[in-house]
Amino acid sequence: MKTEGIECRALGVGIARGPRLATVTARIEPGRFTAILGPNGAGKSTLLSMLVGEREPQSGEVMLDGTPLARHGMDALAMRRAVMPQDCSVAFDFTALEVVELGRYPHRAHPSREEAGIVRQAMELTGVEHLAHRSINTLSGGERARTHLARALAQVWEPCRDGSARWLLLDEPTAALDLAHQHHSMALLRRLSEEQGVGVVAVVHDVNLAVRYAHDALLVGPGHCTSGAVGEVLEPECIHRTWGVHCTPVRAQDGVMQFLFSARAA
Repeated sequence: MKTEGIECRALGVGIARGPRLATVTARIEPGRFTAILGPNGAGKSTLLSMLVGEREPQSGEVMLDGTPLARHGMDALAMRRAVMPQDCSVAFDFTALEVVELGRYPHRAHPSREEAGIVRQAMELTGVEHLAHRSINTLSGGERARTHLARALAQVWEPCRDGSARWLLLDEPTAALDLAHQHHSMALLRRLSEEQGVGVVAVVHDVNLAVRYAHDALLVGPGHCTSGAVGEVLEPECIHRTWGVHCTPVRAQDGVMQFLFSARAA
């Protein structure tokens, strides 16, 4: 029986004793980019927080490699998993370089021979190396988001010693980014999953970004939850049922299917 990966077992998504937003049964594979999508208030961020272990599910459980998430221990998880929350505010006046260096903190007991190089390369990948000595609190929203993405990358930069899969769990990583940086960041995440076997799970609002860059989709909607290959989940009928908008599939010049949206049927 296959155990590697994140498994949601009848996971009750909702806050404490509040209303049940969704019940999720799905397997999330390492080496693939999984996009979590759905309308506002559907429970996307709540679901991600349960995958992270920050919030208890109303029912069911989250398994990592066949073992309940809580049994892995936070120190062990920090060695192989990085989290980028929706709110990237920093209370202290750290520089961008210092923020990215925080990603290496879990590895302090067994530092890499390339510690300084890891931080520099992570910043180069997200295009913030020129901001290294700027205060994080003086940066734009997009610059802060890319700095925190670099921090997350630095945390899971090297393969785990025991061969276990690395994970990136990101809550709306493109929300503050301009068009060019949205595509750059999403393409980067796709490459990490395909070339390094990193499991990427991200809350994404833009359907076309998800279709272009994600391998799989976990769609949380009113009264339903669907998971599978992105092209099978994000099809016009399901999009209309979930968001109440009509769409026309078109093929981009590079062959990727994209959607044109309208509020009413043509």
